[in-house]
Amino acid sequence: MVATPVASGQSVADTPPARRRDLRGTLTRVVVAAAGGGAVFLSFPPRTMWWLAPVGFAVLGVLLHGRRARAGFGLGLVWGLGFMVPLLRWTGEFVGLVAWLPLALLCALLIAVGTAAMAVVSRLPGAPLWMALVWAADEALRAVVPFGGFPWGKIAFGQPEGWYLPLASVGGAPLVGFAVALTGLGAAHVLRQRGWSGRGIAVATAVLPLAAGVGASALVHTDPDQGTATVAAIQGNVPRAGLDFNAQRRAVLDNHVKRTLQLADDVRAGRADQPDLVIWPENSSDIDPFRNADAAARIQLATEAIRAPIAVGAVVIDPDDRLPRNTVVLYEPGRGATDTYTKRQLQPFGETMPYRSFFRIFSETVDRAGTFQPGTDPEGFTMGPAKVAIDTCYEVAFDGVVRDSVTAGANMIAIPTNNATFGYTEMTYQQLAMSRVRAVEYGKTVVVAATSGVSAIVQPDGSVTARTGLFTPDALVATVPLRGEATLATRLGAWPEWVMTALGLLAVAFSVTMKRRSRPTPEAGVGEEETDGGPAGAA
Repeated sequence: MVATPVASGQSVADTPPARRRDLRGTLTRVVVAAAGGGAVFLSFPPRTMWWLAPVGFAVLGVLLHGRRARAGFGLGLVWGLGFMVPLLRWTGEFVGLVAWLPLALLCALLIAVGTAAMAVVSRLPGAPLWMALVWAADEALRAVVPFGGFPWGKIAFGQPEGWYLPLASVGGAPLVGFAVALTGLGAAHVLRQRGWSGRGIAVATAVLPLAAGVGASALVHTDPDQGTATVAAIQGNVPRAGLDFNAQRRAVLDNHVKRTLQLADDVRAGRADQPDLVIWPENSSDIDPFRNADAAARIQLATEAIRAPIAVGAVVIDPDDRLPRNTVVLYEPGRGATDTYTKRQLQPFGETMPYRSFFRIFSETVDRAGTFQPGTDPEGFTMGPAKVAIDTCYEVAFDGVVRDSVTAGANMIAIPTNNATFGYTEMTYQQLAMSRVRAVEYGKTVVVAATSGVSAIVQPDGSVTARTGLFTPDALVATVPLRGEATLATRLGAWPEWVMTALGLLAVAFSVTMKRRSRPTPEAGVGEEETDGGPAGAA
């Protein structure tokens, strides 16, 4: 029996009891699905409740078991909205709902595609395993589509404090997300088992990923196999938060010069260690130093004063095509600008604007989006004793981008970022969590330098040993390990994700094939699990 809406003019009290129960069941499932997605959101920084992520997946597992793809899509859409709407609130901080809610809905729809497939495989033997593999495939999908992908909500990025984090050194962020999902889905499976044998297997499914995470901690190393370096991260601050953070000419640059000169005074007075290298944030020079001699002179003044090379984030206009590039420029004492790195993974609707004329129908704000051109070279800079991989801001979310910069020969990672356009939202904490996952994934020190915060020094085990506040000038100085040893995740590259994705898709194909070959059965009635209907596609 399929749920039908109450007829026009008919009160709920006049609705047959069976239909009332069906409507209540649908509403209950919708509310529970939203709560499950909300639990996953609450597992993300700045909170440290990482254990809520498996709880959210346990809710999802209970809801999806035995249901059809249509119901899986509807319930997953609600679950995804409960997760993505609060997670991505920062995207609308200064541009409003037109950016925030459509993006959250799009991400939730892509999650719903995955949960529909998870429902399809939920009747297979070993269902939690296949469902978790399908989740891994869905995260891989969201990392590439649309507009180059948006992997911001990867489950691994909510786990910098969790027991699963060491698994990043084995199979990268995708393995961490798979393990979290498997624990939650396995826990849901425990609730459905009646015999001790089946329940024992289900418990093992839930517990083994956690045990694997704890065991993998032995593979996380912090020893400086290529020596050490003293690094400084400069946070100069900005005149104002928002899209006009750089509206006052040279103000951002002068702030970073001033804070670097102050650090140089501290070094000479013995209050701070002499750095071997200095990292400035993305957009720390708010005017092109190649086109503005005053900007170049100020940067070189700071470089000579601190007596160390400085990586400076700047928007540079290419002299050939006259188009802007988000660039990090290496300045060295006595030499000036000697090398550049251009951001390869550009942010759509910010640095670029896909389908600009179409989206202008909804908001003229789209014309504030840039026409930046991407770089192609993943190699970073040699700065003193360090070979530094540069991954600018948004790039830290993309597995392949970070991997390419590390495998170019780096023994340290720098994340120059500008978070001033997102104010006091949770965005900067979410991004710092990504940096912590990357530190473990590649076994490297990660230095985060932000214009307005949060800047941080992250050790190769993901721990944060120094950090700044928001919207305050500051400088972090630390002696950190330089590590050339490649983790297993570095050596395996994208293979773990490819294998998990392939297995998940094969499970879906097998389940669909078996269902088509099976003899048709009567449609499930009210109260049975394989049902459809209701506004969220749930019985």
